[in-house]
Amino acid sequence: MKIGLFFGSFNPVHVGHLIIANYMATQTDLDRVWMVVSPQNPLKKKASLAGDYDRLNLVRRALEDNNKVEASDIEFGLPKPSYTIDTLTYLKEKYPKYEFALIMGGDNIATLHKWKNYEQILENYHIYVYQRPEYELGELATHPHVHVYEAPLMQISATYIRKCLREGKSIKYLVPDIVMEEIMASHLYQ
Repeated sequence: MKIGLFFGSFNPVHVGHLIIANYMATQTDLDRVWMVVSPQNPLKKKASLAGDYDRLNLVRRALEDNNKVEASDIEFGLPKPSYTIDTLTYLKEKYPKYEFALIMGGDNIATLHKWKNYEQILENYHIYVYQRPEYELGELATHPHVHVYEAPLMQISATYIRKCLREGKSIKYLVPDIVMEEIMASHLYQ
């Protein structure tokens, strides 16, 4: 089975994330996509994140009706901050029969050379890149293990959604209804 790993803070998960995950799960050779909720991205401040299990719960709720995409908490038990190569190594040991691939935006492939052990990632894993119009892909985009897709994109950010919530503005249609209901009931980001 070929699993695409879509890492993110998902702070909160929104329809843009879900469109990309579903596209990769249904329109590429991936069998499934795991949306890996990252407890701490080394490039982001921990203080700006909602709780790990709050974000995981929102992703799970958003995916309740999707049998090709699921939420993963695999990084919750790993050392922090989370480095992709460490997670990949752990997954390869835990699931030796699965083949893992990374899913990332064009902004990430352009800066992949700054990641811990990026050469090992490129050598041992395929990378599924969704183009982002405002970013150049860089020279790593031509690597044989990098596959570039024209997935449908939405100009939505979790930062914008959090800002709307702080200001008491509607987030309807930016997140699935069930996610909006959970956020409102738990007063997350408000």
